[in-house]
Amino acid sequence: MLHIGMILHSRRADALEYAARIVRYLTNRGVSVSAEDEFANDLDVTPFSQAEKVDAIISLGGDGTLLRGFQYAYHWEAPLLGINLGRVGFLTEAEPGDIGIALDAVINGCYEVEERPVLHVEAGGQRWHALNDVVLSRGGRARLTMISAFVDGDLAGRYVADGVVVATPTGSTGYSLSAGGPIISPKVDCMVITPICAHTLQHRPTVVHGGAHITLELLADDVQTASLQVDGQSCGELQCGMRADIRMDVRPIRLIRLKEQHFFQLVRDKLTEWTR
Repeated sequence: MLHIGMILHSRRADALEYAARIVRYLTNRGVSVSAEDEFANDLDVTPFSQAEKVDAIISLGGDGTLLRGFQYAYHWEAPLLGINLGRVGFLTEAEPGDIGIALDAVINGCYEVEERPVLHVEAGGQRWHALNDVVLSRGGRARLTMISAFVDGDLAGRYVADGVVVATPTGSTGYSLSAGGPIISPKVDCMVITPICAHTLQHRPTVVHGGAHITLELLADDVQTASLQVDGQSCGELQCGMRADIRMDVRPIRLIRLKEQHFFQLVRDKLTEWTR
C-alpha cells in the first residue's frame, strides 16, 4: 500500500483545511496517510513517530514548511512535493488549484524527480543536513562575530561580520541572496560562502567546488559566541575556537516535479513577487 506523509504550515488555518481534504482524497483511493505528530489527531491519521515507512512527503505551506518536510523526506529517502500556500514558494511545485492533479500524479507515479544536493554539517559532536544553507551568526547580539573560513584546509577568508552563510545552489536564492550572494543555477555543482554585512570592503561571496570541505571557525575570544542555524532552524551555539565542518552529502534529496522546470523564469517571477 502506498503511504504518503504530510507536513503542514503550523500557523495557517487553511493548511489544516487543505490537509483534511487531501486525507479524504487519498484514503478514498486506498492510500495510507501519516502526518507530523501535532497534526495527526486532527487529521485522524498515523503520527510520524509511529510510521515505519513513507513513500512520499507532501508539504502544505511555503518554502519554510518544505524545508521542514525535507528533514523527514531525507530520513525516509522519500521524494518530496511542495504545495505552495505562501507568498514566494521558490521550492514548491504546485499551487492549491493543482492539488487534485498533483495527488493523482503521486498516486500513479507519473512525475519526474529532480535531485538537489544536500549539505552535511558537523559541529560540537552533532550532525545535521541542510537543503538550503548553514548560517553562523551573531544572533541577537550587538557585537560582530569573527569567523575564519577554510576551504580544503586553505584559509579562504577571515570575516568580521554579522555572520557567514554557506549555501547550496538551491539555497543561493535564500539568505545568501539577501546578503549579496549570487544566484546559482541548481545544475551547478558548487557551494557559496557569503559573509553577512562584513565590516570591510574586501570580502565578497566566494563560490567553491561541490566536493570542497568547508570549515567555519569562531576565532579565539573569551567572550565570543555564535548561533548556528541549519535551514533556518536554531541548532545551538558555538563557543570561541569551535568549528562547523560542512560538505556535500553523498545522497541528494529528490524533489517531485510535475512539469519541466525553467529556473530563470521562476527567478524572474518570484523576484517580481517580492517587489509588489
